[in-house]
Amino acid sequence: MKFKIVQVENQTQKKKFVNSQWNFYKNDPNFAPPLKMDRMKLLDEKKNPFYEHAEIRLWYAESNNNIIGRIAGIINHNHNKLHNDKVGFFGFFECINDVDTASALLNTVEDWLRAKGMDTMRGPVNPSMNDEVAMLIEGFDEPARILMPYNPAYYPQLMDKCNMVKAKDLLAYKLLYEKYITDKMKRLQGVIRERHKVTFRDVNFKDKVQFKKDVDTLKYIYNKAWQPNWGFVKMTDAEFDFMAKDLKPVAEPRLSFIAEINGKPAGFHLGLPDLNQVLIHNKSGGMLSGIWHILTKKKQISIMRIIVLGVLPEYQRTGVDAVIYYESGERAHKLNMDIGEASWILEDNEMMNRGLTTTMSGEVYKKYRIYDREIK
Repeated sequence: MKFKIVQVENQTQKKKFVNSQWNFYKNDPNFAPPLKMDRMKLLDEKKNPFYEHAEIRLWYAESNNNIIGRIAGIINHNHNKLHNDKVGFFGFFECINDVDTASALLNTVEDWLRAKGMDTMRGPVNPSMNDEVAMLIEGFDEPARILMPYNPAYYPQLMDKCNMVKAKDLLAYKLLYEKYITDKMKRLQGVIRERHKVTFRDVNFKDKVQFKKDVDTLKYIYNKAWQPNWGFVKMTDAEFDFMAKDLKPVAEPRLSFIAEINGKPAGFHLGLPDLNQVLIHNKSGGMLSGIWHILTKKKQISIMRIIVLGVLPEYQRTGVDAVIYYESGERAHKLNMDIGEASWILEDNEMMNRGLTTTMSGEVYKKYRIYDREIK
């Protein structure tokens, strides 16, 4: 197959890059289309504060005026400063089932990263570890939950054939209310709640001043709680505020709350209704049609994704995380969401994985992989 690699250099080409995603999911019943406007915003180097400390380049493979693959190259300078390494990333990868096309796309990013002094290519990240991360390798029988990636089942084979090797696997757990809200769980969380004087308060989405204060609290806990994790990079104030503003319209206030011990913030929970259950019907990815589907079908949502659950290091041995999970389940149950997904969890995060399997009776039902390749 003859094709050429085209570097995206203008807004028209960027729209082609975004719109091309639909080429790879025709007749796939599990593809929940993203909103095209959100994709454009994510890639906007002027509006997305991530690019204040990062670089991105976009390319697509074109054959007979059809886009048959696409990819981004990303350098996150804050990542390399923090971890003292020279890692460059690839992301937004889509490709037909053709090794030559996939190889050409990956090699294009590798050449760019090499010229920038990088020694490792890692991905996919879209465009950072705080956004959509990794490639689905197990669990293709269900759609992805909100803000989790989805891809054709042949993508991992393309990675293997292109000499990409496993860097880290990420896990998604399915949680069922009927399984983990047991009498034992109720007693356990009750003892912990009483012993440590654990209380909860909702994030205030209505009052602008209080919302800003709550976001600052979440930001502090997030950056402190995730700091030891592999691949973690502290979010800047501008990045966190950008994310909070983006999530505000789709967040459910009753699933966004701060846990306090003796009146002091100790952790927080952010759960999102799985809007992909609605957006899967929005085949065009249009904003107005997406809003219409949300307004008319939101009551059908039965799944919550636990997108962030963080506990400050000084409280991580208190068991407050179990109380947060219990509170999360009870609140979701009242909203008729008796299925939860906790994602993503690092495969070697022993404390979190143990808590999800033993305390919460969760099961791993999807696996994702981040790949590496040495740049020579």
